Amino acid sequence: MSDATIATVAKPPRIGLLGGSFDPIHTAHLQLALSARRELALDTVWLIPAGQPWQRDPLAASQADRWAMLDLAIAGHAGLRGCDIELKRQGPSYTIDTLRALQTAHPDTAFTFILGADQLRNLTSWNGWEDIAACVDLAVARRPGHSDAAPPELLHALARAGHVLHRLAMDEIDLSATRVRECVARGVPLGALMPAPVARYIEDHHLYSTPTPHGHS
Repeated sequence: MSDATIATVAKPPRIGLLGGSFDPIHTAHLQLALSARRELALDTVWLIPAGQPWQRDPLAASQADRWAMLDLAIAGHAGLRGCDIELKRQGPSYTIDTLRALQTAHPDTAFTFILGADQLRNLTSWNGWEDIAACVDLAVARRPGHSDAAPPELLHALARAGHVLHRLAMDEIDLSATRVRECVARGVPLGALMPAPVARYIEDHHLYSTPTPHGHS
């Protein structure tokens, strides 16, 4: 078979995108990324820490600390990598801007955007949500207390663009970054809430020692 034929029949890379504040990254984030990669047969999942989340209050940890914790968390997971595209961008972090930039940089890649059920229900309030549906497939994970039913207008937008909504079979995990920060502030051992290197980083850098009233997943 010639090189030209191989190039013709080769399938495009399939990449999952998991964004979040990762303030801090924790076990549920990793489980979601790994489950999506396995269930959807993705080549890789890129974890994208937000620079300035536009629908959230200011984050507790700096961009540098959040990036360092993410790097520690995914070490040893060959199918996961960090993507700092939003940390490098000035101004609020809009998902549609990230998707467009990634598709421009990687035109032969098939992207799937991964999110939780709480985000799915709220997605039609996002900036450029119809363009998001036109760009990528979606993959949703169940979260405690949230239905994974999608707004009808979102399903219609996905269908018009030939994209689909995948529902991941992973078990619900009752864990959030808010809970992690509260545990740190109270001096509760982090245990299985996150990889040990991340817990050590939080301790060594004295992060989250003061309770934060705002919730970040």
